[in-house]
Amino acid sequence: MAESHAPRRDALRALLRDRDLDALLVVDLLNIRYLTGFTGSNAALLVTADGDDVFCTDGRYTTQAQRQVPDLRHVIERASAPAVAAEARGRVGFESQHVTVDGLDVLKAATEAELTRAPDLVERLRLVKDETEVDALRMACAAADRALADLVEHGGIRPGRTEREVARELEARMLDHGAAAPSFESIVAAGANSAIPHHRPTDAVLQQGDFVKLDFGALVDGYHSDMTRTLVIGEPEDWQRELYELVALAQAEGRAAVRPGAEVAAVDAAARQVIEEAGQGEFFPHGLGHGVGLRIHEAPSLAKTGDGTLAAGMAVTVEPGVYLPGRGGVRIEDTLVVRDAGPELLTLTTKQLMVV
Repeated sequence: MAESHAPRRDALRALLRDRDLDALLVVDLLNIRYLTGFTGSNAALLVTADGDDVFCTDGRYTTQAQRQVPDLRHVIERASAPAVAAEARGRVGFESQHVTVDGLDVLKAATEAELTRAPDLVERLRLVKDETEVDALRMACAAADRALADLVEHGGIRPGRTEREVARELEARMLDHGAAAPSFESIVAAGANSAIPHHRPTDAVLQQGDFVKLDFGALVDGYHSDMTRTLVIGEPEDWQRELYELVALAQAEGRAAVRPGAEVAAVDAAARQVIEEAGQGEFFPHGLGHGVGLRIHEAPSLAKTGDGTLAAGMAVTVEPGVYLPGRGGVRIEDTLVVRDAGPELLTLTTKQLMVV
């Protein structure tokens, strides 16, 4: 396992040299996990330009650290960040996006090194997933796909059930299929609630004729999946079919635009244009998608205001939606990996309108 993390630290060393830094003090636990494999709740890491890295955690994790981080020098100390800072020399970057003002004072008191802001260096590496990460994402997406299939097959979405009941069963079925936990609080939104983009499940009762929007994901090996499907209970009305077909077309255009070198704002525009030309642009109030990995929302941002381009190996969502207040809404979302030959779809549940 350590072998898969050492190249990531080597890639970070190249960034340190580009920034004329002797080391980077890493305090964000997800960045530490990415660079070492450590999954505990207290740690700090010093990655140095010359390869003399130092890992610190407290006594609760001594055995775990020996198993998960066997290839680095260990310091055992409860106050892990200042303990690692004390080991630093020269010009040392710190994760200014994660260190508080008070925390910086503590670090300065602990070290003779010159501390300088160095935000998002590890996040820059995390933008492009290696195949180990893609495998974890693939398993997370499969757990979510199978959970939804089970839920539908066993009649879990039916009149008389509440949104909360459906959400709880969906999350339980993800655990049954190998998830360590849900990626986030599942959205189950029925009827008029489906027009609320981030509705939280309530005791609202599902009824015949309702749209039911489900936005959910599974967590596997620390990696998140993210998928939305919108179903209808009973025979859909014409307006429901038309709305669904519009969003499905926009989603297909957005997926097709996901390719290396594409401007993220242009990917958003490919889907948004479909909805705007149908006169529904005001009812698509959010960005088209986002990166997904160790965090459920991470870079890049596929939005009108997004900056940068896609690269092969990035994992992103494509999730247009149209929400008609008081009536209902549709969102269709997939998790994809950017590939040279076209995007690899990880969420495989059908995007045909499901009638239950």
